[in-house]
Amino acid sequence: MEKITKIIVANRGEIAIRVMKTARKMGIKTVAVYSAADRNALHVKYADEAVFIGEAPSSQSYLVGEKIIAAALETGANAIHPGYGFLSENAHFAEEAERNGIIFIGPKTKAIEIMGSKLAAKEAVMHYDIPMVPGVDHAIVNIEEAKESARRVGFPILIKASAGGGGKGMRVVEKEADFESQMNRAISEATSAFGDGSVFIEKYVTKPRHIEIQVMADSHGNIVYLFERECSIQRRHQKVVEEAPSCVLTPELRQKMGEAAVKVARSCDYLGAGTVEFLLDDQHNFYFLEMNTRLQVEHPVTELITGLDLVELQIRVAQGEALPFTQSDLSIHGHAMELRVYAEDPLNDFLPNVGNLERYRLPVGEGIRVDNGIEEGMDVPIYYDPMLSKLITYGKTREESIERMIQAIKNYEVKGVSTTLPFGLFVMEHEAFRTGDFDTGFVKKYYDAEQLKAAQTIEAEIAAKIALKQYLNDSKILRLPIA
Repeated sequence: MEKITKIIVANRGEIAIRVMKTARKMGIKTVAVYSAADRNALHVKYADEAVFIGEAPSSQSYLVGEKIIAAALETGANAIHPGYGFLSENAHFAEEAERNGIIFIGPKTKAIEIMGSKLAAKEAVMHYDIPMVPGVDHAIVNIEEAKESARRVGFPILIKASAGGGGKGMRVVEKEADFESQMNRAISEATSAFGDGSVFIEKYVTKPRHIEIQVMADSHGNIVYLFERECSIQRRHQKVVEEAPSCVLTPELRQKMGEAAVKVARSCDYLGAGTVEFLLDDQHNFYFLEMNTRLQVEHPVTELITGLDLVELQIRVAQGEALPFTQSDLSIHGHAMELRVYAEDPLNDFLPNVGNLERYRLPVGEGIRVDNGIEEGMDVPIYYDPMLSKLITYGKTREESIERMIQAIKNYEVKGVSTTLPFGLFVMEHEAFRTGDFDTGFVKKYYDAEQLKAAQTIEAEIAAKIALKQYLNDSKILRLPIA
């Protein structure tokens, strides 16, 4: 297999920089692509070269595979790293890259296609005796057929878009009376988001925890699992806080889930880094959900507990190298937390809150890592996902990791936009989270924007009083007579 010498990073923001850092460490040149909105972006400055690919909307820039492949050919890049989001799970893009002699740093087209459809994924893993949530194993668009299926499965049920992701086209239906309206909404949302209105129905698991297993596979038949991540703190079915390892898995359950994830990867001849997502119920039964055929946003927590660089492994595997370790070589060390720092207002239903970053200072210190994509004085563009950075902390224990996260949040200075930092602090200080007694319903059950607003007001008043006291003390010192 050809050695990778120059990588074009088909992404922007913090993940583009993250990939470039590892490439630089490996002596590999990088090419950034950018839209009109990202002309002065950090990832453009960080790369060895940069190519303009279109206007601000992603449909005219970051989602146009032909422009990215043309930029790769123009700059002599012999590999593409897609990051996550945008074209990272687009089988046609991966295929076009390979057709043009460019190595796609990710799985082969077949795996992307199979795992890109939740129904095809279920069908692929069915032969491997992997537990799945009870439900309907085919796509449905007919309301009456869907209603009959829902009755058979039993309420509450979950309607999910077959081609979906990120919580779009997903509806929890508690009772039959609400079914038709929720089904119509799910179909409409799925059609508008993915161009495919087909949905499927499965039993809604109450009090579920979202546990995912990181896998890595090479082209020599080796597949390992790099343990689990707990991603149960979510808003709108999207993760905000992740940690590794989970505080509820026993070594036996961890091994069972890890081995199941390896089977899922084998079912589609997987290559590279992938994540197998499971639901864990309150009896600790686990069910296969889906597989994400790319690097995950939350990969840093896995890196911290294993000591591995997942991007480096992706690159090495893509150029034909064998994994340099076996399953028995791997073990968990310490505990890591991640908070996704979004430009969103947690006091206003987590709505995007873009604007100019008047002040932007990152926390530093032992056990603190920030994967960042923006700097002070920049505008947060309205065209893309509003994630500014990922704040990650590491400690010998879960408690130490939480305490470091609390301090890091308090030392993270942002002025000009609202962010999820106050929400992160709320989670870290909440008794249910600290004791590990939580599930994906955490936000719905415990989060209260008014309570958070009140706490922030009190904190601001205390800070003002401290500042006033300091000012008065300083004034006294200045008025002291000179001896």
